[in-house]
Amino acid sequence: MAASRKPLPNSLVAAAVADALGRHVPPQARLVLALSGGLDSTVLLHALVALRDQHPFELRAVHVHHGLSPHADDWADFCTRLCAAYAVQSSIHHVAIARDDAAGIEAAARRERQRLFAALDADFLLTAHQRDDQAETFLLQVLRGAGPKGLAAMAELQPRPGWRPAQLRPLLGIGRAELQGYAQSHDLTWVDDESNRDIRYRRNALRQQVMPLLAEHFPGSGATLARAAALQADAASLLDDLARIDAVEAITADRLDCAVLGRLSTPRARNLLRYFIEQHGQPMPSARRLDEALHQLRDAQADARVRVRLGAVEVWRFRGGAYLAPLAPAPAEPVVWQGEASLWVPAAGVSVQLEAMTGAGLKRDVLAAGEVTLGVRQGGERLRLHAGGPHRSLKNLLQEHAIPPWQRDRLPLLWCDGRLAWAAGIGLDADLLASPGEAGLLPCVAG
Repeated sequence: MAASRKPLPNSLVAAAVADALGRHVPPQARLVLALSGGLDSTVLLHALVALRDQHPFELRAVHVHHGLSPHADDWADFCTRLCAAYAVQSSIHHVAIARDDAAGIEAAARRERQRLFAALDADFLLTAHQRDDQAETFLLQVLRGAGPKGLAAMAELQPRPGWRPAQLRPLLGIGRAELQGYAQSHDLTWVDDESNRDIRYRRNALRQQVMPLLAEHFPGSGATLARAAALQADAASLLDDLARIDAVEAITADRLDCAVLGRLSTPRARNLLRYFIEQHGQPMPSARRLDEALHQLRDAQADARVRVRLGAVEVWRFRGGAYLAPLAPAPAEPVVWQGEASLWVPAAGVSVQLEAMTGAGLKRDVLAAGEVTLGVRQGGERLRLHAGGPHRSLKNLLQEHAIPPWQRDRLPLLWCDGRLAWAAGIGLDADLLASPGEAGLLPCVAG
């Protein structure tokens, strides 16, 4: 295994990596390379090692062991030996991929990699995506009917909501042929993933069948498609700039003003809604679902209950504003309190703490002597908030306290011997309140 460290002086690969590092990576930054052992990541590792003296940074590598190929152990061993030859710290991470995953093996493997990468303690995650990958991604997005943001394909530097490291792709301007030439010039060896030849996967079909045909009839098509992706990235950036202008008036914290949506042209309103969803770290829904949400937010009657599912979240309209909310937890039975200071309530998806108080909260002796359960509303609950006052329906209290509708069915409640004693955000049963000097327990949602 070769361990040459000096790239060719006029190497396009070395120049591209050095340029990306100079523009994005401060000295002493912590870099993690996603190392598959294939041609692209092996070349990137070699170039990084050769450059780390003139651009000092901390470098380590991670290899994701998917366990899908009979050669997976050999690839992991190769990556370990390669990193040892370069004195680069490395680690192997095993992930479990279900072959019958509903999203497909490719999507499931990508999801597990992203989950692992998002938790890395580093400043930058480096991946070896290159120009031909970019061209393939652009075509795949065209065939999916994507808009400018999807057609922009991959950015060289991509901060990701919820990720600690930003993702850096230093090779996006370099084609596969240049990478092969670099590897041959430095006597590099790499592994070959046989699944890359399986044309049942769409990307492989593009790579093996469509791209060669395009190159035959349209020389330089790979670079042209990558350039088209860059132009779409510019267009997407301009659309984001426009959305930020509209957001000044329309978005406050987690609320999107539906009146502003109604005043904007349809394309501009759609762009603002798309931006609102993205700012909440949610994947973009299909065009059909996005348009359905936009239509209902803008055109439904003022008192209509608007609720549209967008993947893992729902968009609601409440008091003139649009809000994104997670899907309600699966139905679950109430849980019994047995004296714990904190208790997880599955039906509400939260933990409830019972804080010991004196002269406040619910009477501790009454709770200790009765059967205390926690859950969510089933309908028909009533609560007396004031001594001597009437028992009010929880439904009316929720409306009066402006509890958003998506929170009402997941609001944690506490019963004592079948009697509603506490509703989060509403209050306590006045008849069960601890007297001055009396031991009490005050329920509250943890965190």
